[in-house]
Amino acid sequence: MKDPDFFAPARRITAGEIASLTGADLVRAEHAEIVIEGVAAASEGGAGMLVFVEGKRNAELVRSTTASAVLCKREFAGQCPENVAALIADKPQTAFAEITRLLFPQAMRPGSMSGETGVSPRASVASDAVLEEDVTVEPGAVVGAGAMIGRGAIIAPNAVVGAFTRIGRDSYVGPGATVQCAMIGDRVILHAGVRIGQDGFGYLPGAKGLEKLPQIGRVVIQDDVEIGANTTVDRGALVDTVIGQGTKIDNLVQVAHNVRIGRGCVIAGNCGLSGSVTLGDFVMLGGRVGIADHIHIGTGAQLAASSGVMNDVPAGERWAGSPAQPMREAFRELAALRGLVDGKKKKTRDGDD
Repeated sequence: MKDPDFFAPARRITAGEIASLTGADLVRAEHAEIVIEGVAAASEGGAGMLVFVEGKRNAELVRSTTASAVLCKREFAGQCPENVAALIADKPQTAFAEITRLLFPQAMRPGSMSGETGVSPRASVASDAVLEEDVTVEPGAVVGAGAMIGRGAIIAPNAVVGAFTRIGRDSYVGPGATVQCAMIGDRVILHAGVRIGQDGFGYLPGAKGLEKLPQIGRVVIQDDVEIGANTTVDRGALVDTVIGQGTKIDNLVQVAHNVRIGRGCVIAGNCGLSGSVTLGDFVMLGGRVGIADHIHIGTGAQLAASSGVMNDVPAGERWAGSPAQPMREAFRELAALRGLVDGKKKKTRDGDD
């Protein structure tokens, strides 16, 4: 049985077209008509494939490639086999991504899983919900009372859109996802199992134990945000939880109540943002970063993986460690600690002698 082909290229393209579209320099004009039918990793290649190579440690991949075309920097172009179209680009991976988006547009945004269009007879849509044209509601999905869904949006199987929730145009709510108490912008992608708008974690100690604080805010997600599978975004207590335009959030991230995330941020998997954390624009969080409540991360700041942040981070700085501190100081402390350990090992060995 043939393996399934989940992503078939939408078209073919020539090496000459690749050069024209990306601004890359084609080393040999006679290679302009080489036909590219797909893309591959540089270590795999294959006839009809386009690959890219970056970094000196990967130079051998240029010499040994079996692909039909390779995007690389000028210093490696002369090492390509004679039958391979060498395309010189300042940023080979960026050019490669541009061509991949052209060949595989269906991989850019999830489509209907059931193949159905319109409202499935096996979906449940409230009579007063408002759906613009071209909305797809797949089998098992639920759209609550007073909800509004914009043109071209897809509500995947078994997803739930709560009462009065707003979903923008060309947005996607993945299978099994739940969205409530939320205003979702245009072209937003919420992957499978995402939870948006459940109540935040708020309790006060009382005479009979912990007493729940009502969470009556909303979640506001601006245009072009993408949120990975099984990530949770709690609604605000009194003010809104906000995710800014163009921000990308990985799988398994916790965004607590009242958090405000700026535009163009990147948040990797397993991060946890405690209540009332604020991220400026274009902040980058590595995997498993944890941020204490009410912390402010300045615009353009970067936090290394596994950082534990307990103090405000100024704009543009790079921090690491737990507790997190400026990266240079964190590495200096790490080097000093290693020096102590190495010195102790050496002293132990000398004593044994």
